[in-house]
Amino acid sequence: MTDDLRISDPARTREIMAQYHLRPKKSLGQNFLTNGRVLQDIVDAAELTKQDAVIEIGPGIGALTEYLAQAAGHVTAFELDQRLLPVLADTLHDYTNIDIVHQDILAATPAQLSALAPELNIVANLPYYVTTPILMHFLESGLPIRRMVMMMQKEVADRITAAPGGKEYGSLSIAVQIRTKARIAMTVSHTAFNPPPKVDSAVVVFDFLTEPLVPAADQAYFNQVVTASFAQRRKTIMNNLLNWYGKTPAHRAILTAAFSQAGVAPTARAETVSIAEFIVLSKKLSEQK
Repeated sequence: MTDDLRISDPARTREIMAQYHLRPKKSLGQNFLTNGRVLQDIVDAAELTKQDAVIEIGPGIGALTEYLAQAAGHVTAFELDQRLLPVLADTLHDYTNIDIVHQDILAATPAQLSALAPELNIVANLPYYVTTPILMHFLESGLPIRRMVMMMQKEVADRITAAPGGKEYGSLSIAVQIRTKARIAMTVSHTAFNPPPKVDSAVVVFDFLTEPLVPAADQAYFNQVVTASFAQRRKTIMNNLLNWYGKTPAHRAILTAAFSQAGVAPTARAETVSIAEFIVLSKKLSEQK
């Protein structure tokens, strides 16, 4: 037996999977981390203390959960796969500061989550297929979140942290960056997982701004402007917004004035427009509603 080894040790992971006849579900994007150094780096990036409460999404067999429990005061782990509940009860039985919740994190209400602690930390090795919905769920939740540390597909991490001017920059970059300071803490090889995914991953750290760059009351309209601007990336921002806003001479005049006030060339493509420019553009257009 290898009970003296960490859950993430490759030999221990194989033993647990054999004992419970586990096969990771592709439909749930299950890839279990088996690299202790990566797990420790994730926890270090979260900068946790024994006064901190952590929400973990998708604990799997408990590899990251174990590290979190040793660093934080309390861990609440949301697991969707019922097969893993007895596994987690076994692998984490020595820890008294862990609660396993059998629930889809997207079904958890803000009231339910905010009751866990006055300030939350969220740490997760996210399934690739649901990364963006989970990320936006928390960004738009209004929860008292101090920091999020999330493992995700490297390609998505690049989009989230992108600056204007590149092909990675888009509506997701802006949605994240109006609410947080996001940075890639590390890139993780696909070989760190069992089974290994086809692509590499990255760990992104999100520090929430004291106030979002766009007030909550204005975010819905701002999102519409940004989404419309990127509707067809090869088109100019003027053409994209005409398709959304309206094509009459009056609409064109309003758009032209808004572009001038925002300092944006109508011939520019959306990927070159900064967040500050989008904020002014959206504000000027909303004033004409």
